[in-house]
Amino acid sequence: MLYSPNEYDNLRSIVVGTATKANWPVKDKTFRALEKITKWKQTPVPKGPVNARVIEEANISLDILASTLEGLGVNVVRPDYRDYQKNDEFYGYCPRDRVLIVGSKVIDAPMAYACRKEEISTLYPYLGNNIITCDNPEAIFDAANICRHNNDILYLLSSSANIQGAYWLQYTLGSAYKVHVLDNIYGGFHIDSTIAIIREGLVVLNADRITERNCPSLFNGWDKIYLSMKDLQEQPFYEYPYASNYIALNFLSVTSELVICDPKQYYLRHLLQKFGVETIGVDLPHSRTLGGGHHCVTLDLARYQH
Repeated sequence: MLYSPNEYDNLRSIVVGTATKANWPVKDKTFRALEKITKWKQTPVPKGPVNARVIEEANISLDILASTLEGLGVNVVRPDYRDYQKNDEFYGYCPRDRVLIVGSKVIDAPMAYACRKEEISTLYPYLGNNIITCDNPEAIFDAANICRHNNDILYLLSSSANIQGAYWLQYTLGSAYKVHVLDNIYGGFHIDSTIAIIREGLVVLNADRITERNCPSLFNGWDKIYLSMKDLQEQPFYEYPYASNYIALNFLSVTSELVICDPKQYYLRHLLQKFGVETIGVDLPHSRTLGGGHHCVTLDLARYQH
């Protein structure tokens, strides 16, 4: 049964993405606007098909991630094939961006990039028949702008999510949920390189974006693991870094006591172990190239407490 209320209950079923036919869109004006706003000036924002070797190496690493999860007893499924290169679309590498699952609700995220609209079609076999689509044309958000903690929903306002999206999401989820709008933290893209809830009472935070002064009140009284750029090992990339090195904070919880992360993040793994959280290292060598760590490249379909 499809049901996922948070980021950390026992993982039962998950989508692992694919890099097959990954593409840098040429005609999507919103995507190409990165050329003006990117802080990386050394190399241009790429266009057209992703390098074949990058695709091959990324797929090998995703297969290893899938096998690791299966070895832990998790049911793993993969997106259907789609030729993103032929259609001048994006990719199936980050299913987390595309679909938001809150409990048993499945929401078709109203993303700003038109080139990503059809990615959801590759996931239809796993999403059921009651997909909620947004009826507010002004609402914009990526599913990865949202961090779920049962009835508390953290919503990061950024270049990929606006306030109309937050209002629509609150209305759609109803009074049983509280959408917490975070508007003073980080204006880039997604939340999962900034906040990672490990379990009730424990959270990992990006110390370069969050301090005690702007930390969400939801975490009052919680144990907090703060990590900054100096605490992270450098992750290489091919030609252009679609993600910053903070992608190292983008890890996947299998349970509240086990996460899968970048094997090179020794300090992160050490701090998690101090709080009784074990780690498994799985290398994603193109997490910066393609913009997706272990959380981004997956979409949990089922999590249960027991």
